[in-house]
Amino acid sequence: MKKYSTILFLSLLLININLFGQNSNAVKSDERIIKVDYNKSAGKLNTMFKECIGAGRANEGLRADWQQQLAMAKQECDFKYIRMHGLLSDDMAVYREDSNGNPEYNYQYIDALYDFILSIKMKPFVELGFMPNALASGSQTIFWWKGNVTPPKDYKKWEDLIRNLTQHFKERYGDEEVKTWYFEVWNEPNLSPGFWTGTQAEYFKLYEYAARGIKSVNPAYKVGGPATAGAGWVPETIDFCTKNNVPLDFISTHTYGVKQGYLDEFGTSGTVLNKEDSSISGDVINSRQQISNSAKPKLELHYTEWSTSYTPADPIHDSYHSAAYILQKLKQVGNAANSMSYWVFTDIFEEPGPRFTPFHGGFGLLNTQGIKKPAYFSYSFLNKLGETELQNNDKSSWATKNAKGDVQLLVWDFTNTHPGDKVWNQTYYVQDLPSQPKGTLKIEVEGLKKGKYNLEIYKVGYKTNDAYADYLAMGKPSQLSREQVNIIKQKNNGALWATEKVTIDAKGTYSKDFKINENDVFLLNFVKL
Repeated sequence: MKKYSTILFLSLLLININLFGQNSNAVKSDERIIKVDYNKSAGKLNTMFKECIGAGRANEGLRADWQQQLAMAKQECDFKYIRMHGLLSDDMAVYREDSNGNPEYNYQYIDALYDFILSIKMKPFVELGFMPNALASGSQTIFWWKGNVTPPKDYKKWEDLIRNLTQHFKERYGDEEVKTWYFEVWNEPNLSPGFWTGTQAEYFKLYEYAARGIKSVNPAYKVGGPATAGAGWVPETIDFCTKNNVPLDFISTHTYGVKQGYLDEFGTSGTVLNKEDSSISGDVINSRQQISNSAKPKLELHYTEWSTSYTPADPIHDSYHSAAYILQKLKQVGNAANSMSYWVFTDIFEEPGPRFTPFHGGFGLLNTQGIKKPAYFSYSFLNKLGETELQNNDKSSWATKNAKGDVQLLVWDFTNTHPGDKVWNQTYYVQDLPSQPKGTLKIEVEGLKKGKYNLEIYKVGYKTNDAYADYLAMGKPSQLSREQVNIIKQKNNGALWATEKVTIDAKGTYSKDFKINENDVFLLNFVKL
């Protein structure tokens, strides 16, 4: 985390003292104070939260509705990169062999997908997987769409495929563009059975051949891994690459916020949201420490998957609780990661097969119809922050300013209300869960320039930008009519919750009290007129 100056201080308290680990008799126990000063900067805002976003598989990216949703998410959340599975799977028609066993390559589907991604000013975070069937050593697959998870029958042919594909990217998009991409080898090879039928040694061999194929096209292209589940194999990967002189430009791995398991292929597991305060962030900070203590201490760290839960059928993904959770974990991570890629942007996602209901606990920030879930607003609100962070010791807020003189304060309460190990997320978060009061939030902003401001207030919380609550109120229909979709979208569009005309005098101070409830999120934007 950044070390903020002790010159700027604040007192903060909630009923749930453990959330912040601070106490003071000088303030009422139900009052939390956030005090910031326009003139006290903490430097450039770290925007690792929007560096990358996940998507299910490459073939889904050829759908018009997927592309429409991604374009909207780019515009409103400004994600820079997108990562997905299945780029080399047979439904992308990349690889086959003729009757003599000679490789034939085809990139027409990849071109259509990547041309679109680049057209909306995003970049691919290239996950190299899974194995084309004609190159596979076995028939084991994962997911409804049958991604082949076996090692190659011929590692030289695997290297040739990766080299040929990389050369194609160079010729189509140019060196300067491809230099900005990331090439990640495979997905979660430490889950065997699951995503890889081979050993760790065989994964390292797969990685080595792929890395050499990429670097043979241009040594400046970035390659990394091991893209593991549960923050695994980080020291081992660095050790292997160091000892064998194998290229390694970044570490990637994954973490999820539930207590048990790493894989729920068909969405049938029961999960429990972890009560530990260090859930998610503990893994990220530990990975950064492992890198720092290694032979390659300056490697970038990319968490290419993270979320509350690893299953595509966990209703916490749809719940208003997710919005505050996402912000809390990103804040806790601080500067430990170069990117935190939320898994995923849309419920157009077919790992367990096409979903049969509009809300089913899918990973997406958006549901299949493009309805914005509460989690979506975590990212759209973050994207409204200014480029300069202000000093702020509060552990559940960001304060920023922009070049125009506007000030932004994004503040939330995260309260884990889950009842504990005996209750699954799948039975808890499907309920109507009214949010309980958490006392008073007092905002104090000093150093503001004299003049008139519009104070724009945005909110997400229980029954505010809470699409699942509206779905519940409709009786959870298995199918939504166009009218029902439009009603839910209109009620959950992230529009201004309130506005206030503010006049700042020569003292330059603004203060306001809010009543805040569990898992409320507020964005205050002071717009200088």
